[in-house]
Amino acid sequence: MKLEGKKIGFLGDSITEGVGASRYETCFVSLFEKAHPESRVYNYGIGGTRIAFEQHTPVNERFDQNPFESRLKAMEDDLDIVFVFGGTNDYGHGDAPFGDLKANTRESFCGSLNVLCNALIEKYPFAKIIFMTPMHRWGEGDAHKKPDGEFTLYDYVKAIRATAEHFSFPVLDLWATLGIQPDITLMREKFTTDGLHPNDAGHRRIFEAVEEYLR
Repeated sequence: MKLEGKKIGFLGDSITEGVGASRYETCFVSLFEKAHPESRVYNYGIGGTRIAFEQHTPVNERFDQNPFESRLKAMEDDLDIVFVFGGTNDYGHGDAPFGDLKANTRESFCGSLNVLCNALIEKYPFAKIIFMTPMHRWGEGDAHKKPDGEFTLYDYVKAIRATAEHFSFPVLDLWATLGIQPDITLMREKFTTDGLHPNDAGHRRIFEAVEEYLR
């Protein structure tokens, strides 16, 4: 894909914002921007935010007032490529129920995901919209389901894959292909700061995954 003259936006949470990197210049979005000076790159990452809307108990004002879909109105109107990278906070601390893949309201994660996809199409009918699945995080296996005891992070990954497929959005599957599994101690130490947020080496690996995917 030729990127010269393209406007590219990254909508996401703390990883997109750059948390874990030693400085902003070493986060994956900044690395991408430096690699493509012929393009205009916009970082729409806000730490702690989720795809789903908070349903009951506020966690943090910054998190709760900035779900992904609500931020589209503040994004550039003429983006050519939009990356959407979220879901790990919905698993980690969101209180919205998981829901059904066919839901189309904001009362669940799956419903909010569908609402987001429809809103992306409405705002960017001619853009290439690309979803990125959550990365693995430390302790996300079957023994570490959400407090409701039903869904693992992998369930959220599968929902993002299936919903993107329904809308015919390409998927950069970091869960399957990034090569970072923090449950392995060496990988956690080499590529993350805390088992969730990538360090400089982890951000570089995400940047390389985005580069390779676009090629």
